[in-house]
Amino acid sequence: MDFSADTTTTDLRERLARFMDEHVYPSEAAYQEQIDAHPDRWSPPPEIIDGLREEARSQGLWNLFLPGDDGGAGLTNLQYAPLCELLGRSLHIAPVATNCAAPDTGNMEVLTMFGTPEQKEEWLQPLLEGRIRSAFAMTEPRVASSDATNVETSIVRDGDEYVINGRKWYISGAMNPNARCLIVMGKTDPDADRHRQQSMILVPRDTPGVEVRRGMKVFGYDDRDHGGHAEIDFVDVRVPASNLIGEEGGGFAIAQARLGPGRIHHCMRLIGIAERSLELMIDRAASRVAFGKPLSDQGVIRDWIAESRVRIEQLRLLTFKAAWLMDTVGNKGAHTEIQAIKIAAPQNVEWILDKAVQVHGAGGLSQDYPVAEWYAQVRTLRFADGPDEVHKNALARHEIRRRTAHA
Repeated sequence: MDFSADTTTTDLRERLARFMDEHVYPSEAAYQEQIDAHPDRWSPPPEIIDGLREEARSQGLWNLFLPGDDGGAGLTNLQYAPLCELLGRSLHIAPVATNCAAPDTGNMEVLTMFGTPEQKEEWLQPLLEGRIRSAFAMTEPRVASSDATNVETSIVRDGDEYVINGRKWYISGAMNPNARCLIVMGKTDPDADRHRQQSMILVPRDTPGVEVRRGMKVFGYDDRDHGGHAEIDFVDVRVPASNLIGEEGGGFAIAQARLGPGRIHHCMRLIGIAERSLELMIDRAASRVAFGKPLSDQGVIRDWIAESRVRIEQLRLLTFKAAWLMDTVGNKGAHTEIQAIKIAAPQNVEWILDKAVQVHGAGGLSQDYPVAEWYAQVRTLRFADGPDEVHKNALARHEIRRRTAHA
């Protein structure tokens, strides 16, 4: 395994780092001011984001996440990893500015892999160009959505249409008025094999019967700067049968194909959050004096700083290994490493952020520093794309089977 950056990665990383230094970081204060000034707006401030998107696109820093030649940058997972880490350093701005923000990334991957030519023309192309946003509707309030086969939303064929009924919640990005399309997962055949009951279908957000009940909060944050999280009722929603993605019964397999890259992208961004949190921790510790000396001279603070560095390096190496395996043997061959990093990254970055909050004192709990909000967001990733316990159970089951087969 060789994780050294090739010339393509080195060039893009240098260009992206300059873009962050010259455009993204200087925009953060004004971005927050715009968010605070428009409490009823559910989209990132266009006054700032539109200019950043235009600049990123002109510099070739656009759709970096998407491999292949369907409008993406054509990078491998290993090439994208250090770039995605940089984007994580300014989580609210940089991914949106470069058209690399979830859930659009996963939706674009789904449409690239499984969409029809007509679906690609109507929905994928506008997403690739950044003209619209989207949402992915799988999680439901009435069932344990950690088991995707539990979804109860019904998708019933009626002539040349499908009729959708059900309730979804924590649908990230769906409060954004520019989220023109939702990919909805539901059941087309409740009597089929449990992994063949589900299908995915495209639902334009303005379809009659799509009723947004409310925006959900996360630890008190509404996350409206990247579109919020919606609770949505689907009441006799009718869409053309041609909106079905793939085949009936293929929803679970599509979800797995979507979630593999999504999981590791989350982990890549988390490393960027961890790096910046450590920088803030060190700066704060150096600027505060307690008991006659700077906090940075206190043994416990130094322990936290050293431990943070160790954890970051471990996470980065495991992320690189998972990305390398995805590129060389495929997502299935990288199954163990993807699950391992999805377990390890949120827990360890949560630990680092906890220490950053502690070092900032009361300020760490406030809106004056980003660490409190980052902490809330990182905590959600122990649920997103599968909770820790599901990944641990699956990983342990795989290890037991491998040992049993060896014995």
